[in-house]
Order: sequence, then C-alpha cells, then structure tokens
Amino acid sequence: MIRLFHNSGCGRCVVRATVAWMLWTFAGCHAVDLYTPVMQEKLATETGMPKELSKVSLPVYRVEPPDVLYVEMLKLVPYPPYRVDLYDVLQIQVLNSLPDQPINGYFLVEGEGIVSLGPPYGAVRVAGMTIAEATAEVSRKLQTVLQHPEVSIVLARSAGVQQLTGSYLVQPDGKLNLRGYGMVYVAGKTTDEVRCAIERQLSLYFDSPKVGVEVAGYNSKTYYVICAQYGLGDRFVRFPITGNETVLDALGSLHQMSSMASKTMWIARPHPNQNCDDILPIDWVAISRGGRAETNYQILPGDRLYVVDDKLMATDKYLAHFTNPIERMLQLGQLGGTTINSAQVLGRGYNRERRY
Repeated sequence: MIRLFHNSGCGRCVVRATVAWMLWTFAGCHAVDLYTPVMQEKLATETGMPKELSKVSLPVYRVEPPDVLYVEMLKLVPYPPYRVDLYDVLQIQVLNSLPDQPINGYFLVEGEGIVSLGPPYGAVRVAGMTIAEATAEVSRKLQTVLQHPEVSIVLARSAGVQQLTGSYLVQPDGKLNLRGYGMVYVAGKTTDEVRCAIERQLSLYFDSPKVGVEVAGYNSKTYYVICAQYGLGDRFVRFPITGNETVLDALGSLHQMSSMASKTMWIARPHPNQNCDDILPIDWVAISRGGRAETNYQILPGDRLYVVDDKLMATDKYLAHFTNPIERMLQLGQLGGTTINSAQVLGRGYNRERRY
C-alpha cells in the first residue's frame, strides 16, 4: 500500500495549503471576508458623544422588571375605628401613677395580645379592642392599684408598617405585590411616580399613608459585550449598568480578555430609527497605549460592545473548518492501510511456520 504522507503534521500542512490555494484561485485576488463589510465601516464620530473625560448623567431611571425596590413605610395610620392587633406599639401615659414606677412610654402588644405595664401593675389584654376600649380596660386594671388614674393611649405604630417595609421584586407583568394590600403597576415609572402609586393603593386601607421608595437592585438596564470566536460561536456577556462605565471598564470586566489578540472593536448603539445602524469605532491602541479618551466612550443602556476575532486566528479557524474533515478521512485511510499491511505480514509469517 502506498503511504500518502510521512506524518500527520506534514499532511495537515499540505491539505491546508491546497485548500487555501483553491480558495485563492476561485476567489481571484480578493481576500476572504469573514465579517459583514457594513460593520467595518468607520462612521463619523459625534462631537457630543459622552466619553471618559466628558461623561453625562443617565436619564431619570424608570423601573422595569426585574428591578428590586425597597419600600419603607413612613406613616401608616389605619382608618378609625382601629382595633389593636398583635405587635402594635401603643404609647401609654398615666397620670397619678406610683412615683417610683411611672407609666409613660411605648408598649408592645405581645404575641398573646397583652400589654405588660410593669411588676406593680400587671398585664392587660387589649388585642381586638378599639383605642377607646383599650383605654378603658387599662384604666380599670390600674384602679386596683392606683387612685383616680388618668390614662391616655395613642397608636404609635401599626404592625402593618413592619410587615410592609422591605424589598419588592417588580414582577414580569410590571406590578408590585404589597403583601395583602393589593397590586400596584410600576413598570415605566420613576421612583417618585412609584411612591405616589403605592400611596394611592395604601390609602384604601390607611389614613394619609407616607412611604419612601428607592431602587435596591438595578437589573433592567444593561449593556452587552460580544466577543466573536470563529467556529466556536460568539461569547456573550451581560452586565448591569451603573451609569459610569466606559469601554475600558467594560473590557476590564471580561476575565478572558487577555486571551484575545484582536484590537478591532466597536460599539453598536440602538438607534431610534430601527433601519439605521449607529456604529462607534474604537481605537484600542490609542486607549490602552496612548491614554487617549477620544474613543473611550461612555457605555449607555442597551449598548453592544463587539470585539472581532483576530484576523490570522480567524483565517486559521476558517481553513481548519474545511481541512479537518479531509484530514480525518486521510488519517482513517492511513490507519486502514497500516492495519491491512500488518495483517498481511502476520499472515505470511504464520504460513511460513505451518510449512515447517
């Protein structure tokens, strides 16, 4: 059997050279273009484009799913007649109390529905009562110890405040679930608009509620870094935006950026006109080696930072895409020929031994 190549390494080189020559012959004198020509065009840089040394503040943040909001209940006073509930806080003030044991402070309605007034006075059950009924009940209890006690009780904090204060996830339908007090639509609203919407909803259950709203998790506004890897697909990474990122910050967030040799990159920015491409070319050498900020653009929500694969590496992978199947076929043929030759040699030796 004729051996096609002395070794597989030389065979691989010959096959790739042959395929490259065939591509060159059929394509004429034109190089193989692995990327869309439109994306390589250099567009004019806008003078007002925010950059490293001339950043701008992002527009007013509008809440979208899946942002996380922290809602603090500043004032929640239920409509009268209010009935005392477990874990409410009552402000109790008593005149004519014992000199060494005054009653003037805040008292928690404990889990059993009672208020503990101290060792000399004992505990009083007030859960389920109105404020007036609780005042009368505490007065009757103190009359067993004091003469002519004057009792004043005010609701200092409802248990609903503690239950409602916390973090809320904006659901896929754009609503907040207020834990038993209904749903509020907040998608597309600013934090002030969200605060007003929550207060309107809570006003169905409380008298003139006041709340504070802030964004605890900025999850809906992002930017993307896409690294082209021919033959392996594009590597896609999504990052939340804080409003201060530049191209250098975005590339620094990629842990595998050091393994990429390409210096060709650009920002694809969403344009209001969907039929128009807004491409911002990036001079990586000027940013990294020269410290120049002309193309170190500020990253805005929705930006796509695209990093092209290195041309030589891409060409090698492009040729390997065609040559690898041929190499495998040649290796299989070589392996089959070697196996047949080995079997023939073994057969001649076996026959020679039988002859003797």
